[in-house]
Amino acid sequence: MFPLLRFPPVPGILVAALLATGSATAAPVAATVENATTSTACAEEDNVSLVLRGEGIRRMRIEALQPAYLDSVGNDTTAPDFSGCNFDGGAHPTDPAHKFKPRRVVLLDDAQWRIVGMTLPSFWRPQQVPVRVGARTDRGFHMLQIFRKEEGKALEALVLYPADGYWRIKPLPQARFGDGVYGSSFLLGPVEQGSRPVVDIASIRIVPKPLAIHLRFVGGGSAVAKVSEISRERTALDVTLSKPTADARPFAVLRSMYVAPDNADVSELRWRESPEAAEQVLPLPDVKTLDATQVRFGRSLPSRHNTSAPDIAFSGFDDKAPR
Repeated sequence: MFPLLRFPPVPGILVAALLATGSATAAPVAATVENATTSTACAEEDNVSLVLRGEGIRRMRIEALQPAYLDSVGNDTTAPDFSGCNFDGGAHPTDPAHKFKPRRVVLLDDAQWRIVGMTLPSFWRPQQVPVRVGARTDRGFHMLQIFRKEEGKALEALVLYPADGYWRIKPLPQARFGDGVYGSSFLLGPVEQGSRPVVDIASIRIVPKPLAIHLRFVGGGSAVAKVSEISRERTALDVTLSKPTADARPFAVLRSMYVAPDNADVSELRWRESPEAAEQVLPLPDVKTLDATQVRFGRSLPSRHNTSAPDIAFSGFDDKAPR
């Protein structure tokens, strides 16, 4: 079973402001999670879509957390499994294949961080997003990799895909697991639904000290994801949106893989409807729609695929604009 999550308190749970005009009580802010998962036999296909919507949300926390069973794992299975797939490790057969000149550029390398931009020989979208890291500007990267340095060793903890808006985050790995492994990914911002969901990013600016990722979106608005923690326990992003969310449009989507309870990057959801409510849990296939002030997409049964991959949690939904 999962331990109780140590989510940050949600601001504005109770407001006892006694003013001349009376008193006001603010309710905790909740997001609606909708399950749009489809079935698959392919362990290398993102068939899981958990869509987050809400009205008026301005801030939230997104965390990658070690799975609760991690201490019991002796052998971390990280090799790809194409046994149930109709492709063998190359591009997905339904994807376009736009060609690019491959390159790898170190955009920042200091005592704490290494940030690398990578352009792949082929990618499914043609977008070339401008990227600024400190005073350096470039464009056309398919991956931005952020490494946290520990005793001089650079360990990858975050990847952002500028051309389609996908993020992957993970805690620093336990020593026996080498560099660790990613599992689920997520989208953050105004989500567009095409052949798969995407977020169209107009530009990216990364401020190294303190580390924060500033996104400007094609359709308007922006977001700042402050990297507030990268540790053996978690990687945490504190996100601020420039405009409040609207209930009709998703502000985030959790993308993952589920074939069976023991072959999945996410196999269950744990959530609270309010900060004081009891934690609830359901297997992924049983989830339809739920409202949550905090939700964890994860596993309690060890998976034979990406065994050490982290759970992903959303919490701290807040409708207050930053000061």
